[in-house]
Amino acid sequence: MKNIPYGRQSVDRSDIAEAVKVLRSDWLTQGPKIAEFEKSLCAYTGAKYAVAVSSGTAALHIASLAAGLKCGDEAITSPITFVASANCALYCGARPVFADISPDTANIDPDEVSKRITRRTKVIIPIHFAGHPCDLSEIAGIARKKKIMVIEDAAHAIGAEYKGSKIGSCKYSDMTIFSFHPVKTITTGEGGAVLTNSGKLHRALLLFRNHGITKDISLMDRTMRGCGWYYEMHDLGFNYRITDIQAALGVSQLKKADQFVEKRRSIAALYNDAFAGNQFFDTPDEKKEAYSACHLYPIRLKDGYMKKRKDIFASLRSRGVGVQVHYIPVHTQPYYRKLGYKRGACPNAEDYYSREISLPIYPALKAAQARYVIDTIFKICGRI
Repeated sequence: MKNIPYGRQSVDRSDIAEAVKVLRSDWLTQGPKIAEFEKSLCAYTGAKYAVAVSSGTAALHIASLAAGLKCGDEAITSPITFVASANCALYCGARPVFADISPDTANIDPDEVSKRITRRTKVIIPIHFAGHPCDLSEIAGIARKKKIMVIEDAAHAIGAEYKGSKIGSCKYSDMTIFSFHPVKTITTGEGGAVLTNSGKLHRALLLFRNHGITKDISLMDRTMRGCGWYYEMHDLGFNYRITDIQAALGVSQLKKADQFVEKRRSIAALYNDAFAGNQFFDTPDEKKEAYSACHLYPIRLKDGYMKKRKDIFASLRSRGVGVQVHYIPVHTQPYYRKLGYKRGACPNAEDYYSREISLPIYPALKAAQARYVIDTIFKICGRI
């Protein structure tokens, strides 16, 4: 069977047609499609404001800046994530603090968050790992008591729900970030967004996206109002703009987001049924208050097999099953160890990493391919 990746985009003719329309228009960037995409994100999630940017990493960076994160501050996040979730604090001169995970979902453990709060804690950045929402109400309660801001890293979780609310509504947070990388629920090629219900944060996000520059006449020098050429730089921002081509693709993709999530969930259900009660590995849990977007399907090898993970992983790839591992705990990365972070600091995360393998899951995965994945992993685990 042809190689099966662990994840991939689903782009159809309607998506391509929307991108082509922009290519034939007068606006390739900084045009009307960006505002349309932002309005669509708000309509989909229930948030008041959205700011589309060039990547999920850019979204994390400007959200951290808008939250006022600076030198001397601390940001609490999970070690089971892509490095960008912690790097965004370093970009601001702040210190990432890693709180351990709950082994069942691999999401940040609220009790561990509480233990790591200090007078320097400015932000909590929970990650909705694999598309499964964190315990947002508990995290929000902790943050409110300590007057700490919450930035949801929902790079995996567009289309997910928590207690009946769409992730991205910011019901339990100050801001939420999305990623639109090709393996995510929807894609713009590269791209991201920050959502918020705060007008103040929205204004700051707009500045940080575009060099700190504004053309909002209400913010300008009064003597220069009405000059069509005039703009002002009010902060040190960045060029994190997304293009109209990407935004057009995003508008088209977002119309299919729920369909994509349903397909992912159906594949996860097929895996769950096939793997129920097996002796080799545990399958993902889903809490009753959560509706997972199933961005990943992470299995956890049991004690008798975790030491054989390297062989299992290699054998699966050699047979065309494009597995991956998510993630190497951030605090164990060489760069972070140079900063003084040590192995053993988050034992649940480190144990989870030693067992985890992500199986293929994406909307275009066919039932025959899923059955091949199931049969192949059983054969390999049975022989090792």
